[in-house]
Amino acid sequence: MPRSRRTSSARTSSERYRNRHGRTLRSSVTGPHLPPLRTRIDSFEMTVASTADYLKSVWPDELADVKFEIGAVPLGLPEAGAPVARWSVIGHRVILYRLPIQRLSKLHRDDELHKRMIIESCVFRAVAELLGKDPWDLAPDRFRHF
Repeated sequence: MPRSRRTSSARTSSERYRNRHGRTLRSSVTGPHLPPLRTRIDSFEMTVASTADYLKSVWPDELADVKFEIGAVPLGLPEAGAPVARWSVIGHRVILYRLPIQRLSKLHRDDELHKRMIIESCVFRAVAELLGKDPWDLAPDRFRHF
């Protein structure tokens, strides 16, 4: 079947750059050739790094040779009915799994503060497991409100 000449020749340059609602196409704020200014991965890494630095300043002798790493997901499948691991402690390595922490955590408010708090709590619980302490005992002065 031959094409209609009307559709191919009648298009103007402005029609090519419009979607079906008549608006122009949208791009990101940073432009099409620049990366986003701050991604979820970057904010996750910054939160883990700042929390790890804080804990290393509070417990310098115990955490001197501890390495903090970030993984996407834990290797292998969990057993049936078992929860997905949020972190692993292997020797002097603490591996935090980004996707289970970010996507499987139940937040009562979905904002930046609560997302940061859940990441910090996972770092605290992983370090507490490494040191054999209660997470609340890692920074007792931080939780005093007087």
